[in-house]
Amino acid sequence: MIFKPTALPGAFIVDIERREDERGFFARTWCRREFARMGLNTELSQCNISYNRHRGTLRGMHWQAEPHAEAKLVRCTRGTIWDVVIDLRPASATYMSHFGVELDAASGRALYVPEGLAHGFVTLEDDCEVSYQMSEFYEPSATRGLRWNDRSFGISWPIENPILHPRDASYPDFVVEPART
Repeated sequence: MIFKPTALPGAFIVDIERREDERGFFARTWCRREFARMGLNTELSQCNISYNRHRGTLRGMHWQAEPHAEAKLVRCTRGTIWDVVIDLRPASATYMSHFGVELDAASGRALYVPEGLAHGFVTLEDDCEVSYQMSEFYEPSATRGLRWNDRSFGISWPIENPILHPRDASYPDFVVEPART
């Protein structure tokens, strides 16, 4: 695997290294040893998928609060999405900054999302499937979210008028936390 740092510390684009022949290709998508070598969370507690029928479906922005904070490895396994993360770590130099990347099934590219970042995506075509590997179990009491179009973050989404779950559409404005020293 090829790990490419993003503008947000601890978040990486993870590209696969294809071993190709006349049959197709083989590639590793997860390796505890390689993730540990990069200093990334190697715990794997659960794997999830989301299926999205329509182009313009937006899921996010979500995270889990401590002590249930989770790292995610996100991969689009059917179709194409625009994946976004926001740094919500008050002590981070990139606090409240965001990063977006296109993920598609053809490339096999993934995004590693460390603890403390909100995550969301919008589908760029119909019939998209997204796979998540999670470092922590889902804990409903720790679920948090912020509105996808909160002006505090200035995200320029590639889709106007997305299809949203009512919960995702109704999160209040983000409240800035003071940096902890």
